[in-house]
Amino acid sequence: MNGDTLYPIGELARRTGLTVKTVRFYSDRGVVAPTDRSPAGHRLYSIDAVARLDLVRTLRELGLDLPTIRKILDRELSLPEVAAAHAEALTVQIRVLRLRRGVLTAVAERGSTPEETEFMHRLARLSEDERSRLTGEFLDAVFGGLDASPAFAGVMRSMTPELPCSPTTEQVRAWVELAEMFMDQGFRDAVRRMAEDQAAEQAAEQNRSGVAVPRRDVTAAVRDQAGPALAAGIDPTSPQADPIVARFTASYAQLLGLPDDVGLRLRLATRLESVNDPRRERYLQLLAVVNGWPAPESLVPVLDWSVQALRARAPR
Repeated sequence: MNGDTLYPIGELARRTGLTVKTVRFYSDRGVVAPTDRSPAGHRLYSIDAVARLDLVRTLRELGLDLPTIRKILDRELSLPEVAAAHAEALTVQIRVLRLRRGVLTAVAERGSTPEETEFMHRLARLSEDERSRLTGEFLDAVFGGLDASPAFAGVMRSMTPELPCSPTTEQVRAWVELAEMFMDQGFRDAVRRMAEDQAAEQAAEQNRSGVAVPRRDVTAAVRDQAGPALAAGIDPTSPQADPIVARFTASYAQLLGLPDDVGLRLRLATRLESVNDPRRERYLQLLAVVNGWPAPESLVPVLDWSVQALRARAPR
């Protein structure tokens, strides 16, 4: 290809894959200027115009406006700087689109009213600071006055959702549902009671031993004892379950410094029933989605087994 050859607008359009109308449009706006004119006054372009138009088309497909493209072509702006700015803008747009998609998907699945849809949309659009404040208010309501213990500080951290900068649709939907749970007073009260029960157990052990030693939650201890029995298919009301129940009631009695009697078994059954709130399990499932954690193991089967075993051995 001869670098001194000049091409009419039709040939330039053919070489670039653009229409004559598009090439003329760019030429009129000074994006690609003709090198010369034919005796008849028609515009003629050098081979450099082909490369220039190829770059223009690429930048337009990436969403850049013509004034910005002209500055890049004229070396008034650095292409890497412009690319970085547009990449950042696209990141924001993608996040907004994901938020909208998450809300619309939730609306479609839940059959929400217009008022509920607007409410969910507002929740999804909360800034990072606003989300942190909403989460903090919930955790303060649940753990306020109980968080002096290092164990409670760890629990609070483990219950904190952190929506990523570029969340998936599933993470947006999970965040919206979590935010609704934050504002559910009934759920707040239920979780507060669980926290108070755990705090009372820790205080009882400290008073008995005189040492503040971090201890596993009673639910985890019961799970470790009852889980194998459940997996083995042992009936919670059968004699085979007796030694298993005896082990975790003895552990609970030692924790509280109380006798292992019918009253203690009823107390433990009530404690496990409160933990077995389906809203608690749903919270942990949503939290895992938002934070990108593995799905938590369901405690419902082992808690159901344990409560049934305790109730069977502590008739009212």
